[in-house]
Amino acid sequence: MNKKIAVIGAGNVGATTAMYLAEANFADVVLVDIIDGVPQGKGLDLTQAGPVRGYNAMVKGTNRFSDIKNSDIVIMTAGLPRKPGMSREDLLAKNADIVKSVGKNIKKFAPKSFVIVVSNPLDLMTFHMQRATGFPKRRVFGQAGVLDSIRMRAFISMELGVAMTDTQAMVLGGHGDTMVPLPRYTTVAGIPIAELMSKDRIKAIADRTRVGGGEIVKLLKTGSAFYAPAAASVDMCRAVFNDEKKLLPASAYLSGEYGIKDIYIGVPVVLGAKGVEKIVELKLNKSEKAALQASAKTYKKHLKFLGY
Repeated sequence: MNKKIAVIGAGNVGATTAMYLAEANFADVVLVDIIDGVPQGKGLDLTQAGPVRGYNAMVKGTNRFSDIKNSDIVIMTAGLPRKPGMSREDLLAKNADIVKSVGKNIKKFAPKSFVIVVSNPLDLMTFHMQRATGFPKRRVFGQAGVLDSIRMRAFISMELGVAMTDTQAMVLGGHGDTMVPLPRYTTVAGIPIAELMSKDRIKAIADRTRVGGGEIVKLLKTGSAFYAPAAASVDMCRAVFNDEKKLLPASAYLSGEYGIKDIYIGVPVVLGAKGVEKIVELKLNKSEKAALQASAKTYKKHLKFLGY
């Protein structure tokens, strides 16, 4: 292996991301956590699974940030998870300090890396990470709509009884309760879902997508989602490593697109070897555009709390 990915945080999201990355077999993985023994144990366990899972990637667990040196991509999963009744925004103050500290270490030890932020509240932490590293904005981006759209795709598949791989969905806006699912840009094998289900069912799926993460938090009671977030992270890594020019919704920095500026929020981007290579401006109707701008306005208020 001549590529290297660092995963910050060895909790459920981080460890599962490391597992999916190892099985993707395109890079060695460094799993970092502050708790002594946890990343080392999980890393060794994952490495030992390689012979039967069919991968040659090595997974190294460590407590030292210096071990992320020369990483091509850093995936930020560390932070406190949501608990029942807690919104993503409630996590803001607690996770901001963690992101700032990690960002300084990324800048020091992996100054040429791309950074994918998974920590919540996602869009705010992505903005915070970019400021902490000082990296070009195209090299720092957040998961956001990648996760939200695959949740919506799963719900459509469950509703219609069709293959999940035949579904495509587009979800914009903040990764939270103000997200903006776009049924007009959502299809099954190219067929608009409006031709396959009623307006009421489409609305129900869009509403369920908005609270998709919260639904899992309520069910788990002691944690939050990790399988789907990890899968979304690996999908983004693959797009960068393979220069796929993949069009997907991610949290990216806007400079006037959609009438929004100076904020990270979920929009369609082209993701490739240079990171966020292009922001795609869809033709939104008035209500869709208003919902997206309202989502951005909410996060603008929270940025003031961080001192921006």
